Amino acid sequence: MGILAWIIFGALAGGVAGMIAGSKRSGCLYNIIIGVVGAFVGGLIMQFITGESFNFTFDWRSFLVAVVGSIILLVITGATKRK
Repeated sequence: MGILAWIIFGALAGGVAGMIAGSKRSGCLYNIIIGVVGAFVGGLIMQFITGESFNFTFDWRSFLVAVVGSIILLVITGATKRK
């Protein structure tokens, strides 16, 4: 994927992860960063679990991995709302 595709994909994944996790922060740049880094984290986790390399393309599996990775990243960084 090109850099523009990574930015769009990251913004979508970060935005969905922020809504699911209840992130305190919001903003386009923040969502892009969380989404792209979360996709990387999710890809590493998938590679560790399955033992095969994970290629990101525009499909539902990649989007789900990016969202899960973004949620994990939000939880680790403590950027979610606490009751």
